[in-house]
Amino acid sequence: MSERFANDVAICCENLSRRYGEVEALKPLNLTVPAGSIFGFLGRNGAGKTTAIRLLTGLARPTTGAAWIAGVETTQPDSGARHTFGYLPQDPAFYNWMTPIEYLDYVGRLFQMEDDDRRRRIGEMIELVGLEDAQRRTIGGFSGGMVQRLGIAQALLHRPPVLLLDEPTSALDPAGRYAVLDLIHKLRGEVTVFLSSHILGDVERVCDTIGIIREGELLLVAGRDELLDRYTENVISLEVDQVSVPGMAPLAATLEQETWVVAAAVDGSHMRVTVNDVARAKQALLPLIVEHGLVLTRYEWVRPSLEEVFLALSA
Repeated sequence: MSERFANDVAICCENLSRRYGEVEALKPLNLTVPAGSIFGFLGRNGAGKTTAIRLLTGLARPTTGAAWIAGVETTQPDSGARHTFGYLPQDPAFYNWMTPIEYLDYVGRLFQMEDDDRRRRIGEMIELVGLEDAQRRTIGGFSGGMVQRLGIAQALLHRPPVLLLDEPTSALDPAGRYAVLDLIHKLRGEVTVFLSSHILGDVERVCDTIGIIREGELLLVAGRDELLDRYTENVISLEVDQVSVPGMAPLAATLEQETWVVAAAVDGSHMRVTVNDVARAKQALLPLIVEHGLVLTRYEWVRPSLEEVFLALSA
């Protein structure tokens, strides 16, 4: 038990599953989330992300298995479990007639926070989420982004070590998404964030560890950079000045005679070179470009996006 709940583990799931009749919404999930990480739980709509979070929070009972947050089992009735995490559901609901200060005070009282600590913490949370100018306005007039930021404030109010966010940016406009993602980024190192999403760009931007789920089954867990590097192709993308475009075809023909080149595809001023010997390509490609007299404006080794990796894995 002590190994499972070492200081570097924030969330642990063992054979956690949920079945609704004949539908297996979540297949047995075995997952460990490192403490201090921003963990992206990535999957298509209906993949089982929300089911997993509802099981983690105790809002649904598992068919099999169990889960622990900060060493406390959350899949069994335990009044102490609610102090180990903060939770923002996909569609948060607030009392629209309240102000942020009134609502956070209400939440603090539910967690039995002392008066002085509660007032101090409310001020800290209002500042953290950038709602100082709106703290005395009624929540009913808030934009979607403001509602989500208030939701994060209430989830963090009682100082939980883990923050669970279910699709926090799915219904936001670009400005609202940027504000919420920037806030999540600021939490790095302060709290462990478990972020479920189907928006690949959001996950790639803020998450350092990623789990991909498909049809209720966890496919893999890896560090973001490790995952992208794993699917990197040996491809160089080139772009030349417009005056050099006529020289692209001769360069491609020369390259395709080289044993270290698999293919050289030209598209106007762009060329995509696939190689089978990276070391040789790094030595020989640039001299060949110079030899052909081309004016190079861009040269980069292609790294896949998380979208490309996700589509390859979840097809």
